[in-house]
Amino acid sequence: MEQKKIGLFLKKLRKEKGLTQEELAEKFFVSSRSVSRWETGATLPDVSILVELADFYCIDIREIIDGERKKQDMNSEEKETLMKVAEYADEEKANVKKRMAGICLGAGILLTFSSILYLTKGFNGAIGERPCDHIISVSLGLTLGILFTNALYFTGYLQKIKAMVKSIKISK
Repeated sequence: MEQKKIGLFLKKLRKEKGLTQEELAEKFFVSSRSVSRWETGATLPDVSILVELADFYCIDIREIIDGERKKQDMNSEEKETLMKVAEYADEEKANVKKRMAGICLGAGILLTFSSILYLTKGFNGAIGERPCDHIISVSLGLTLGILFTNALYFTGYLQKIKAMVKSIKISK
């Protein structure tokens, strides 16, 4: 797949409809920055959005993936299959978000525990000062690591890092 070619094709389709990036972004509930990234070939839309774009522009999804027109309409069987794939992808995203939310909850519990430990001075001396400091340090370190990883995930940078690491491994 040539992302730049796909991006130029998406830009051409948008312009044929007489829309700005902002107007298209509003229709698909994404940011105009996302549309810009699609059109420059920096990123590709999610599968579910690709299906919606193909339907919106009245073209086959293969045309988007190929970055050029081939035929007029996506047949209903193809569309149904792609919608199922998109639903599956959306379910997977929802599951990942639930897991990440659980991890954030765990981080909150760790932060609360370490705060209580700190404020009560090791449960009023029940835990020695040195072990208490170590427990607090480890708890805070884990909490910060979890929150940082979640921030990378939700901003999309974690996927970019994974892709970069994968491309480095492939090139070696």
